[in-house]
Amino acid sequence: MSILDARQSVLFVHAHPDDETISTGALIAELVARGTSVFLLTATRGERGEVVPGALSGLEGTDALTTEREHELQRATDALGIAERFWLGQPPARANGLSPRRYRDSGMKWIRPGLAGPADDVDDDALAVAPLAEVADDVAALIAHLRPSLVVSYDNGGGYGHPDHVRMHEAALAASRGQGTPFAEVRHAPDPPGEWFALDRHLHTVTAALRCHASQVTVDGSDIVHSGGQREPITTSIGLRILTPPRKVRPSVPQTIGRLALGALWSTGAWRAWRARRRG
Repeated sequence: MSILDARQSVLFVHAHPDDETISTGALIAELVARGTSVFLLTATRGERGEVVPGALSGLEGTDALTTEREHELQRATDALGIAERFWLGQPPARANGLSPRRYRDSGMKWIRPGLAGPADDVDDDALAVAPLAEVADDVAALIAHLRPSLVVSYDNGGGYGHPDHVRMHEAALAASRGQGTPFAEVRHAPDPPGEWFALDRHLHTVTAALRCHASQVTVDGSDIVHSGGQREPITTSIGLRILTPPRKVRPSVPQTIGRLALGALWSTGAWRAWRARRRG
């Protein structure tokens, strides 16, 4: 049985606008084609994203970039067929009793090719430095609201190490387990024990959604080119791995009997009497 079978609704949890399409666009298109309701939670507006050279490059570092990326996300989610999208920190993706908040893009720097790490300057309201418990509670609030059949997000390395991706993996995993909802992490290599999906049939849909993120990527044939010139094939093959909760180790029968016996001795006062005799 496939991980995707009998899923009435799936919630994708991502850090920035464009992540949903670059990382999981083909998978979203596949679920939509199967008749599954797909929901998207995006944590930040991607305020610190680098802009590709061209007509939009003047937006980098300005409030106008935030507005542009919000519009790009809406167009991309429409292209993918996503049923509804939400911002982290805004109801219903906000824990009960807390005022709405806006999580900001934490930024990043390249540690080596293919691996990112924390930026040297991080805002106080950045996602990566927000308390994990608060972020997880916000994700949990949306899970409780939607009751999805499955939650999908990054692996524990955030795909390529971006601190916001890592934080959303941690929060989505904790929230899913707290709500009793299955959690699957995205894999980009066909390594067991996950399930691998070859989804080339959705290339056209993914390409259309990628073109919506014009400030971040340029589509060139079957490749995308990032702001720094990095080129990669459009992702249409994706793996998923269900993360099962850690097993609870039950005490052995002798341990249980021993604890019960000690409890009985204490409650009857026999333990205190024995200690008194020992001291005497």
